[in-house]
Amino acid sequence: MDFILQIVQYFVNLGPAVMLPIIIFIVSLILGQSFGKSIKSGISIGIGFVGIGLVIGLMLNNLAPAAKAMSQNFGISMSLIDIGWPGSSPMTWASRIALVAIPVAIIVNIIMLALRFTRVVNIDIWNIWHFAFTGAIVDIATGSYTLGIIAVAVHAAFAYKIGDWFAPVVENYFGLEGIAMPHGTTGWFAPISVFVDGIMDRIPVVRDIDINPKHLKNKFGILCDPAVMGGIMGVIIGILAGYDVQQILTLGIQMAAVIVLMPVVVKYIMGGLIPVSEVARTKLQKKFKNSKFYIGLDCALLLGDPVVVTASLLFIPLTILIAAIVPGNQILPFGDLPTIGFFIAMAVGVHKGNLFRTLITGSIVMFMAIWISNQMIGFHTILAANAGQLTNSAARVASLDQGGSPVTYIITQVLDMTNVAGFAAIGLFYLICVICTIVWSKKQYKMLNNK
Repeated sequence: MDFILQIVQYFVNLGPAVMLPIIIFIVSLILGQSFGKSIKSGISIGIGFVGIGLVIGLMLNNLAPAAKAMSQNFGISMSLIDIGWPGSSPMTWASRIALVAIPVAIIVNIIMLALRFTRVVNIDIWNIWHFAFTGAIVDIATGSYTLGIIAVAVHAAFAYKIGDWFAPVVENYFGLEGIAMPHGTTGWFAPISVFVDGIMDRIPVVRDIDINPKHLKNKFGILCDPAVMGGIMGVIIGILAGYDVQQILTLGIQMAAVIVLMPVVVKYIMGGLIPVSEVARTKLQKKFKNSKFYIGLDCALLLGDPVVVTASLLFIPLTILIAAIVPGNQILPFGDLPTIGFFIAMAVGVHKGNLFRTLITGSIVMFMAIWISNQMIGFHTILAANAGQLTNSAARVASLDQGGSPVTYIITQVLDMTNVAGFAAIGLFYLICVICTIVWSKKQYKMLNNK
């Protein structure tokens, strides 16, 4: 048994840029694709993820110092730095829950498919770490390994339902037919965008505001070109950081490069995943007639949308400002700043590219993520200590990504009532958003089927 776990751990430690190509290669062969096409799909996905890593690295290496300088300029002092998902995922995979989380999530998916509780066939194995994080935190909070495994199962089941509910958006707005996003960051915050959209539609004047870079380009021309907008935002961030002229202009060019290069590298992932997803979907629908299936993939596919990238850059300074007003906040947004696109990607689709509504949803999302991550500092720190990632016994750890997830927070609080008022507020608000999403999703499917 230990030998098998060691093999699984080695496989997981390869990271998404190697792990996912291997999975896609094997799945492609099983589905009957030729060896050549299978290996091409796998390599294409690997190239895409390496490319995304390079682009996010470009953002992290240049935006993070700017963000820190910006917070100092505005007198924003916080004692903890957000380590981001790059810091959270390795410590999660090192937990005693993680390796069991993969088979548990797969079994939950198979059971739900068999009972027709979901249409999502999840092949995004790497991002099971989000479910594992919840299980690991519950294990720490309750001291019960069994409850940790149950938390993984509950989290996975909810993820597949999220994939179902938002599949019409993935198809209609992002143009990805037959694909769903049961993802642990994009998915959890998506219901908030449905709630916001419903409220906005009921407010006169406000409901007519539509700031969409795609539409604005026709009106304002070159100023609203994605590359130019990226450059302008980079310059503004540089000014707010107090940079000199050379640094400001350099940051402007770097952010222009980010907004242009992100869609390019995402195309490689799409080029590898879409042929496989189409074959899988076709074979499943032949075997199970009158059933439509969606292949669950990484929401990195959504990061190629220009509005998603534009909103991501806008939220760099905005998130820091939000952090300054969150009551009792100790966390300086840092590690997750370059990946804010994952937080708000689905919101862009729900709002049909309306940047105005996306900024409202995103502000609520980031406020909630920062507040929740503060409540999870103690558990997160123990997780890091168990993984041997604390060099200082007095150090504390936090992240906005999974550490700020409302799903993880709600599941943990149900079993460990440490903050009843906070749990009631977050739980009630999120429940309302989910109910709105279920009603809204049924309408989306009707429109999709009538196309």
